[in-house]
Amino acid sequence: MHISVAGKQIDLSDALKHRVSAHLDRISEKYFGQAMEARVTFSRARSFFTCDINLHATRGLTLRGEGEAADAHSAFDDAAEHIARRLRRYHRKATNHGHLKVRQQVPEMGRGYVLRPGMADPLAADSEDSAAEDEDASLPPAGPYATIIAEHPTEIPALSVSEAVMRLDLADSQIQLFRNIKTDTINVLYRRPDGNIGWLDPSMRQAG
Repeated sequence: MHISVAGKQIDLSDALKHRVSAHLDRISEKYFGQAMEARVTFSRARSFFTCDINLHATRGLTLRGEGEAADAHSAFDDAAEHIARRLRRYHRKATNHGHLKVRQQVPEMGRGYVLRPGMADPLAADSEDSAAEDEDASLPPAGPYATIIAEHPTEIPALSVSEAVMRLDLADSQIQLFRNIKTDTINVLYRRPDGNIGWLDPSMRQAG
C-alpha cells in the first residue's frame, strides 16, 4: 500500500512517519488484505496538532478519521481510533467488501459541480460577473445565484441501503449518492442536523 505522510508547515520525525505507516499497514492487512493507498496530513491548529487520515481501501470504499491533541503522535492515535471504531461497527461487511466478495458491477459515471455563491439580486450583475460567465462558457449554466467554477467525474455505485450507510459512515461523509439495487433508482443518504441519517428514495411514491 502506498502511504503518504505529510505536514502542513510542520516538520515530522522519521519515527512518527514509520509509526503511521506500520499502523495503517496493520489495519489494511486485517480488514482488506491490501488497501490501495492512504494519505495522512498533520497540521497545527492554535496550540494543538491535528491529523487527517484518508485511506482508500478498495474502489469506492474510503475511510476517514480526524484527530486533535497536544502532540502529533496523540493526534494520530485519535484519528486512527475514529477509523477503528467505525471498522468495528462494520467488521463483517467491511472485511467482505475489502476482499471484493461484493458484486463487481461497474459504477455509473456522473458529473459533480462546484458552485460559487452568486449575488443575492440577479439583476445587479455587473461586467465582472459577465467576464466570469465567459470564462466558464464550456460549463452548463447554474442559474442567476451561483457560478460553476469546477466540475469532476462522480461515481454512482450500485449498492444496497445498508452498504450505502456503511460507506457514508466509514468515510465520515455528509452525503452518499447511489443506485438502489432493490428499486433500480437513484437514492441519496445524507446526515441530518440531529445526527441521524436521512434517506431519499424517489421510488417510494404515494399512489394518487
